[in-house]
Amino acid sequence: MQNLRYEWEPFLNYGQVFEYEKNKVVYRQGESGRGIYYLRKGEIKITLLSSNGDERIINVVPPGMLFGEHGVHGEPYLTSATTAAPSAILFFSDDVLEVICQEHPHAAEIYMDSLIYKFRTLAEIISHIESPVEQQMAFYLLKLVQENGNASMNQTSFAKYIGTSRITVNKIIRKWKQQGYITLKNREIMTIDIERIKAIANNTQKG
Repeated sequence: MQNLRYEWEPFLNYGQVFEYEKNKVVYRQGESGRGIYYLRKGEIKITLLSSNGDERIINVVPPGMLFGEHGVHGEPYLTSATTAAPSAILFFSDDVLEVICQEHPHAAEIYMDSLIYKFRTLAEIISHIESPVEQQMAFYLLKLVQENGNASMNQTSFAKYIGTSRITVNKIIRKWKQQGYITLKNREIMTIDIERIKAIANNTQKG
């Protein structure tokens, strides 16, 4: 959600700054929450572990966004967060978050909007799990573009997003490229025909 990006900037001086290398775990699913996080620079991969042990990427956090909002007041983190690139992260403990919201009432609204958005995202993920792979891919592609402005993700990561094989993802990407829906540039999937991708995501495409 683009309108949530950088909304937490006025409160960064309250946070503790941590530098993480690539592929470092920030928090794990099921751990007791200690507070919330803000990504200043880098990229965070949010994953969900199912009851049968399958791990799926459900979100990619860009700079300027809060994450781990569900882990407050000892509540367990519903997902895991891992750095997808070297990252600068600010941590806000429960006590610090309470001080911010007392001194800046608008901060509570920003936090709640971000929390609601994350719960909505989880609900959308669950609702698409049984959809055909191509429909799921279109949905996630749109989601990445809407949130991050691009779809910077390699095919292996995309496969984890969908819970399928890299071969299947590659086949659909080649199909979309041949049909002129997308093009590839370095690691990014560039959407050319957004309406066609939307039609696939909504299962309303013809032919």
